[in-house]
Amino acid sequence: MKKEIKSTLPAKRNTTIVDARGVSDESSLAQYIQTVQKIPVLTAEQEYEYATKWSQEHDQVAAEKLVASHLRLVVSVAYDYKNYGIPVADLIASGNMGLMQALQKFDPDKGFRFSTYAMFWIKAEIYETILNNWSIVRIGTSANQKRVFFNLARAKRALGIMDNNLSDEQTKQIAEYLEVPEKDVTRMATRVGARDVSLNAPINSDDGATDILSNMTDGRDTIHDTLEQIEFRRRGYDLLKKHLEKMPERDREILVARRLKQPAETLELLSQKYGVSRERVRQIEERAYNKLRDAILNETKGQN
Repeated sequence: MKKEIKSTLPAKRNTTIVDARGVSDESSLAQYIQTVQKIPVLTAEQEYEYATKWSQEHDQVAAEKLVASHLRLVVSVAYDYKNYGIPVADLIASGNMGLMQALQKFDPDKGFRFSTYAMFWIKAEIYETILNNWSIVRIGTSANQKRVFFNLARAKRALGIMDNNLSDEQTKQIAEYLEVPEKDVTRMATRVGARDVSLNAPINSDDGATDILSNMTDGRDTIHDTLEQIEFRRRGYDLLKKHLEKMPERDREILVARRLKQPAETLELLSQKYGVSRERVRQIEERAYNKLRDAILNETKGQN
């Protein structure tokens, strides 16, 4: 799939396309960032125009301009995750792949800005890179193991469990809460709670040879908490998109125009567009919002 996405863009080696595919080495990182910062940001009208040309006509020039204008977004997101042991250049390369996947799936007629839609794909690719490189011994990728990895912290909070070393009873409670086997909870709790240890680390500190880092407190969120938050937002977007698509066309358009667009369209403008009063537009917006909220909440409850 990723190779297919790469092949959809032009093969010519100009600066923009090389940038879109990723940073080849660390030495070029500073120059790369300077380059993408010089690329103009598109207006909403230009963005819609290029996205439409790509979606309907597969216009390669339009695709190139749309991707290039969002490369700075990838850099910004990549730097948010620079403290997880992965080179920033690799995170940017992964984020650029997510950007191109967003290009393949983006529908400009849904009413969303491309940057909003692309953000989820960029983070998903970066998240996958972090997950796959979290440990030399790779964390399991079965459905149950992923479920535990992303939801362990939430389950512990819900059950009031504060211990890092889980007792048999606590392991059982978490397994029942997440509906997974106890062995998956035990294995993942052990993996998440420990990092790989360097072979150069001192065996003991009898001679005072402890390194400085071992005595420093890390105040950052743990990686599983961070990835859980990413997965939560990604899931929320999927639910939003799913239930928006089920709405009547007019309800969806008014809700998107009033609640999801920046800046929001005015009641006056929408009343003229649909030939109804401003109060009627407000009622449709409120009704659509309540239906959307209830549908998402009901499905969320059914999955927990």
